[in-house]
Amino acid sequence: MSLGDDHGTDDGTYGGYAGTGQTRTRLPDRATDPYGGAPRRPRSSSRSLVTIVGVIVLLIAAIAFANRGDDVTTNGTSGEDKAETAPTAASGERPVTTKSGAIPSGFAHDRQGAESAAANYAVVLVSADILKPARRTEIVQRVFVADKAAELESSLDKAYDKNFLSNVGLDENGNAPSGSTYVSRTMPVGTKTTNYSNTTATVDVWCTGVFGMAAENTTSPVTSDWFTMTLQLRWADGDWKVDSFSQKAGPAPVNGDNKISTSEEVSKAVEEYGGFTYAR
Repeated sequence: MSLGDDHGTDDGTYGGYAGTGQTRTRLPDRATDPYGGAPRRPRSSSRSLVTIVGVIVLLIAAIAFANRGDDVTTNGTSGEDKAETAPTAASGERPVTTKSGAIPSGFAHDRQGAESAAANYAVVLVSADILKPARRTEIVQRVFVADKAAELESSLDKAYDKNFLSNVGLDENGNAPSGSTYVSRTMPVGTKTTNYSNTTATVDVWCTGVFGMAAENTTSPVTSDWFTMTLQLRWADGDWKVDSFSQKAGPAPVNGDNKISTSEEVSKAVEEYGGFTYAR
């Protein structure tokens, strides 16, 4: 589920929530690789000898490389160091030491701490709780810097008014009808810091998520989404807090041929599977 484009921009405007009004169209199965690769062709028997010789040469080279030991370096950097600095490698640092309610807090005052904060705040800002007026106030106070909290809460209240909640099947308190479950879960895939200083940071969080109503005969079934959130963070009151945020679609992979689950299965999964605290 996505909040829509350009949320929390400097002008305080917010877009639609939960991708309402969208229609998904499933394309027919293709015989070829969806990424455009050509079908494999069988090799002729005349090439078998060349293939065998090539395999032997590669094996000899691999053995010789392995015997060189673990001190091989590339541009003066050991293989172990290279793995630790890979863009998607976890830092191994504890993400937070405390929680404010159910929201992680106490992030480290460094680049990794900012990325951990951004990932966890993305989960909170695109959740089912943000649609509930009572929970929204708590979320805003805990996640945003104090001098922006009132302004942003007012903007969110206008965006998620009674008409909006009714359109997605929720009552004025953000609750789903009896026997139904409104789903909105966000899973960060990775983070990237585009600007950092001792007091501010700009972090992109690539996310996937599921959103919609898990109920029979619903017009808004649970579906998946891919989007990137950009969070402007500020170091305030001993923690990273959100100053503003925005959102754009993608990057999105090719959809897999997953069997669609029933609304009952999705509702049960939401109840049984807990979430995570995310760390860079």
